[in-house]
Amino acid sequence: MKRIFTFVLTAAAAVCLTACTLSGGGSVSRRNGLGMGFSAQAGITVDRLEAEGNVKRYGEGLWEIEFSAPNTLSGVKLEFSEGSVLASYKGLSFSVPQSAVPVKAMMLNLIKAVDDNAKAEELTGEESDGLLRVKGSLDGGEYMLTVDENGLLSAFEMPNNKLTMRFTDMKTVETAAEKIPEEETSEAETGKE
Repeated sequence: MKRIFTFVLTAAAAVCLTACTLSGGGSVSRRNGLGMGFSAQAGITVDRLEAEGNVKRYGEGLWEIEFSAPNTLSGVKLEFSEGSVLASYKGLSFSVPQSAVPVKAMMLNLIKAVDDNAKAEELTGEESDGLLRVKGSLDGGEYMLTVDENGLLSAFEMPNNKLTMRFTDMKTVETAAEKIPEEETSEAETGKE
């Protein structure tokens, strides 16, 4: 009788442990920091093109990128706001509607993925090496957003578009405000009066 009881108890424990492990599906939730304004250095790979630049997010739909490499793109600045894209280079500029930009445009896909995910209270995805990977789908294809332990953007990938963007030197609006010395702040306030 003891053997039967032990066998049933062991089997029940194994079923419970397996069910608990499978029900989570490896999904983890994390604080969402995507809604914050930020500035970051971006390393971009699109197919065989390697580029670098500074990306800024001011708010939903308000983004900017200024390329620093390669030489053929260095100095090109793209500003995204109110449904249009303003491109400028050495004093020359022109504006086009975002709807005229191809669906596979890297920045439009990044903007859509980040702005859509920024609306969630928490981000849910798979965790690996302290980073959270959030998968999704856009008109341009499947994507994966990677965020750090604070829920801030770390990478953006769209494998079918051969696009990878890595973000470093992340400065949020809060971080930038903290770095302003008190003397500069008081001088700026005094100058306003």
